[in-house]
Amino acid sequence: MSRTGERHGDTQISDNVTLGEYLASIRNDRKLSLRAVEEKTHKQVSNAYLSQIETGKIQQPSPNILNALADLYGIAFEALMEKAGYITSASKRAKESRHGRVATFAEHNLTPAEERELMQYLEFIRRREKNS
Repeated sequence: MSRTGERHGDTQISDNVTLGEYLASIRNDRKLSLRAVEEKTHKQVSNAYLSQIETGKIQQPSPNILNALADLYGIAFEALMEKAGYITSASKRAKESRHGRVATFAEHNLTPAEERELMQYLEFIRRREKNS
């Protein structure tokens, strides 16, 4: 485990490390300059913008930027989304939360029986489409 708290496989970033600090440490670990990141992302992430993220001037970059960086650095996009405050980790969500399982109905507080029924119906639709 590195000093930032990253574990390979199931990326976990320490809560006391900012998104910018984490991204800077990964970039430095990969021995990439800010300009190299800009080139390797085909200017999707400009060196000036990345510098502002790393210094904390931009604390919630767009998911597209995070995705480009995750791809380039070979790290988990979900971990960056969590660090940027877009999502909450599964371990932090309440056990009764259904977020992410039946996303369309997430705000409806489905009972376990209702959720099973919806999942069975979804399987039925997918099988029907696959067989057509």
